[in-house]
Amino acid sequence: MSELLDNQERSARGLAVQAEVTGKAASAPATLVEESWRDFVFAEVWARPQLERRARFLISIASAVITGADTEILDNYVRGALKGGELSVLELREAALHLGPYGGWGRGVALDKSVSRIIAELGLANAETAPIRAAPWDPKVRDSEGAAEFTKVMTFASGPPAAPYLEAIHNFVFGEMWTRRALDERSRRWLTLVGVCDSTIEIPVKSHVHAAMASGNCKPEEMQEFVLQFAIHHGWPKASIVQSVVFEMIQKVAAGLPWHGQQA
Repeated sequence: MSELLDNQERSARGLAVQAEVTGKAASAPATLVEESWRDFVFAEVWARPQLERRARFLISIASAVITGADTEILDNYVRGALKGGELSVLELREAALHLGPYGGWGRGVALDKSVSRIIAELGLANAETAPIRAAPWDPKVRDSEGAAEFTKVMTFASGPPAAPYLEAIHNFVFGEMWTRRALDERSRRWLTLVGVCDSTIEIPVKSHVHAAMASGNCKPEEMQEFVLQFAIHHGWPKASIVQSVVFEMIQKVAAGLPWHGQQA
């Protein structure tokens, strides 16, 4: 590098960004871990312009939830997202629902409780959410709607469900949850990617990373930023697996190839 980086400037930027992200005044760190949050996580990662702050909040909230991070960390993200206007109470309630299938319902509860704590702290009104089903329905219609939503979201068609688990993917995950429009598809992508990438299971990771880009919801350079933001909570070893998949799927999407089979 042709110039030196000023450590005091980095720390000052970190404190400023930390205050914005957490929605409260940032104090000087007392330990090395706290210092690394200020000087790396906030000053360097959160300050990067390659991914908008709304996306970083969604990734970080989902990551804090799924990894079981300290309650204060999750509450800080929720507070910052609400005070900064990046996410609404309604969108956060939808996010809690979305994390049920992708992180386990207990994780969805963790976010739901955090939202309740922070809106009470800030004196905000709770959101009026639409019911999952407001009237009787035809199970076949729900399944067909789910199959259509699956094809739109994943960019490939699914086969007939041959087990209760596969039926639930059609009839609830895609037939009822993904079809809710109170949270946009791009936002649901980030939440989903956190859940599947934390699993490090090949099929869901590859298929969802590919679909995020093939659908046009996420650009290749944004997927690279996702890996860095993901690494903060899940660690560099897991992130290295995701990074390899992102490299592979960028090539496949550019070549018009599916996520599985022929290599790009």
